[in-house]
Amino acid sequence: MPLTTGPGVLRHADSTLRERLAHSARLTDGVATSTEQFEKWFAERRAAQVHEVTRIAFAQLRNWSFAEDSGDLVHDSGRFFSVTGLRVEVDEGPVRQWAQPIILQREIGLLGIAVREIDGVLHLLMQAKTEPGNPNGVQLSPTVQATKSNYTGVHRGRNVPYVKHFAEAAPHSVIADVLQSEHGAWFYRKRNRNMVVEVGADVEAGDDFCWLTLGQVQRQLRIDHRVNMDARTVLSCLPGAATDRGGLHTDTEILSWITSNQAVHDVESTVVGLRDLPGWQRTDRSISHESGLFFSVHAVDVVANSREVAGWTQPLIEPHGLGVAALLVKRFDGVLHVLLRARIEPGYLDAIELAPTVQGTPENHAHLGGAVHEQLLDLERRLRTDRVLFDAEMSEEGGRFYHSRSRYTIVEVGEDHPDEEPPGFRWMTLPQITWLLQHRHYLNVQARSLIACLHACAD
Repeated sequence: MPLTTGPGVLRHADSTLRERLAHSARLTDGVATSTEQFEKWFAERRAAQVHEVTRIAFAQLRNWSFAEDSGDLVHDSGRFFSVTGLRVEVDEGPVRQWAQPIILQREIGLLGIAVREIDGVLHLLMQAKTEPGNPNGVQLSPTVQATKSNYTGVHRGRNVPYVKHFAEAAPHSVIADVLQSEHGAWFYRKRNRNMVVEVGADVEAGDDFCWLTLGQVQRQLRIDHRVNMDARTVLSCLPGAATDRGGLHTDTEILSWITSNQAVHDVESTVVGLRDLPGWQRTDRSISHESGLFFSVHAVDVVANSREVAGWTQPLIEPHGLGVAALLVKRFDGVLHVLLRARIEPGYLDAIELAPTVQGTPENHAHLGGAVHEQLLDLERRLRTDRVLFDAEMSEEGGRFYHSRSRYTIVEVGEDHPDEEPPGFRWMTLPQITWLLQHRHYLNVQARSLIACLHACAD
């Protein structure tokens, strides 16, 4: 039986919590909010939230400028984030040295989903939120999605709703609380606090918020650009089934393999000034690579009626090309396993994090050849021949990236796929991965998105 520990808030044994989450995941047609009511609410939010984004020249940025000494693109307050340069040397891959712009944001952001029981069923408080870089405007987002500068009021705008339930969360109300990385290719050692907190019956949904079962949220994952990246990473951190004994590797073996990869790889990432970054050119409206590949940096002017401030300007990174992130899964003695890769990215806090089986942008690898290019080609074949469990186009973080889109897929491979693990890859069970996600910096953000989607397939 659950133990009452405060007004309207319960503390549960892990097994009881898993049962409550599983029950909520099964109710895909809703309890507090029907599917019809949700779609009506979401359409209303899309119509009500005005978000106009206009590209501008760097000189038109307000409160942003290029630092005289380094050439970095910085905010006058010294807060929020900056665009700086990075020189990288790695010990594997077709390219061993390069330089690039990267986002430097030292603040730890807060991504939180509030949950509460309604009619005996756990519900998640989801937000309809527009970000300047979203390709389609409003997306389903966590209850709270804010940088420290936002929720401490550096922008001098409205307060962030519900933030106190996370900033002041009682220990017994916390379901998940873990630091996780963001995109290691575009952020330098950026981390967010991913939280799930159970709240009492006094917490109501505001106009831009809606109570949904876990099953309803998971169903939305299958719709292109419906659930944003921040919601996906928090969903991946929810507790799952206890670690089983059906894995090809023990938990200790997996931890040892991860630690070995973190220890043996040489990754030298050095922050340098953005000025005169080799291979990159700056005009009055963009910073881009001379090849036309990878990504570029632009400036935008934003007008919004649903954010803490009514308007602002900022830089955004625009990736070139549609990214691909795919998991290959296979059953061994009836137990589903996921093939994860130890991947180097220059912005990771550690040398590697676990990434999807295949991750990359085809245009960036076609001219290089190599392993990733071959994996992308093999994936295209498997999407035609093997069992596709999940396939949707999703956006990356819209607060820093402009129209960053990736195709997320999960493919169950057949007997023709070898059981052997290539160097740098490991088969893991879903419970083992869920256990790893209770700890920081093991899975990258693309892998976490796919694990949230895999849970939706399983449930």
